[in-house]
Amino acid sequence: MSKAISTILGGALLLTSVASAAQAGGLERNGYNWDLLFDEQRFASEAGVIYVMPDRKIKNAVDTNPLDGLGANGIGGGSTSTSETPDYAVPRTGVKVGLTPDADCLASYSQPWGVHTDPGADWVGANQNIETEIKSNDYGLTCSYKFDVSKGQLRAIGGVSYQEVSGFKNRLVVGPAAFGPAAALFDGQGKLDLDADGVGWRIGAAYEIPEIAFRASLIYNAEIDLGQINGTVDLTGLPPMTSGPLAPFANRITDVYGTATMPQSVEFKIQTGIAPDWLAFGSVKWVDWSVLKVVSFCPTSTKGIVACGPTSPVLLTTLDLMFQDGWTVAAGIGHKFNDQWSGSAQVSWDRGTSTGLTTQTDTYLLSGGVSYTPSKNVELRVGGAVGMLTAGSYGPTPCPKTGGCGNDVTYDFGDDFVSALSISGKVRF
Repeated sequence: MSKAISTILGGALLLTSVASAAQAGGLERNGYNWDLLFDEQRFASEAGVIYVMPDRKIKNAVDTNPLDGLGANGIGGGSTSTSETPDYAVPRTGVKVGLTPDADCLASYSQPWGVHTDPGADWVGANQNIETEIKSNDYGLTCSYKFDVSKGQLRAIGGVSYQEVSGFKNRLVVGPAAFGPAAALFDGQGKLDLDADGVGWRIGAAYEIPEIAFRASLIYNAEIDLGQINGTVDLTGLPPMTSGPLAPFANRITDVYGTATMPQSVEFKIQTGIAPDWLAFGSVKWVDWSVLKVVSFCPTSTKGIVACGPTSPVLLTTLDLMFQDGWTVAAGIGHKFNDQWSGSAQVSWDRGTSTGLTTQTDTYLLSGGVSYTPSKNVELRVGGAVGMLTAGSYGPTPCPKTGGCGNDVTYDFGDDFVSALSISGKVRF
């Protein structure tokens, strides 16, 4: 591959990463990215960070069960509108080594999954969510082997990942007004903390014709079974109770467990030189987010005695997601301006994964970036993106849980703005 095409490609790969982080369907934070594996140099290392600024705003909130919140339509306290999504940063790094002329391996670290919503405790939907955050760490090893086929090379790809997932959800469980004189001592909030890990694998193939910068790749990432999720439910914000379903757990911290699987995915990418100093690229990705419906948590003391699920008689709390599968489609073009500078632009669409219990609707994004290569061994990339988070609503949604889902509050959200900035660097030799 010529130095010109290699420089253009650097900017193109930056846009793929920044778009993935800014669109973030389901629990996706930056997904998986194995592009460094294809670097032509025997050794290549890369590190970068993407800073995303979503501006999702909730409006027209109505507490449909005022007894466990702040009062419908703000009556009794609480705002009917709030800002939901804080800014976040997504780091990534990787090191690729050519073991032989045909065999390459990539060691990588990323944060593929994550979400952070923080509408606060002063809105009428505090009984649905005060703050929720999910984090992940993925430590991957991906290798490939090339074979000469016709005018190009066929590359077989495989790898494994060890993944950690942790997080919490804090919400209002009982309105403090129900505590009478004890209201000054207890805030009525409850908090779920969780922690889990698992191992996954990937397999794929790519066909390359280096002379024209053509590459078509297809990679399947298997689901990651997190096994038993361990956690706690903290209800010390409630006073001791003598009756009611929460009586055994009020004013104490209870060990809980659950199960969940992180989704499988398939991604197809294609690129090709289309004219001197010009490159076209595109991708299609499917993520099986529908594997996450209702994640149930039950007291650990009941394990092996009563099954834990959304209709279990010992169910203590749940994470209600009810995601649908995600699709992301992107296309772009890159151009070399001179021996050091190139630029790229990309448009992308992400189908929202929400079926009524999150604000993750369709996202449209325009990304742009530049790549600077002062020498054959160093490359610097800067990029950004602007886009639209489309409108929708939250409310009652069919689900397998006893009592249903989304019955705590209803609200709307309009077409909102999202932006992102990215910087990364690569050293190779």
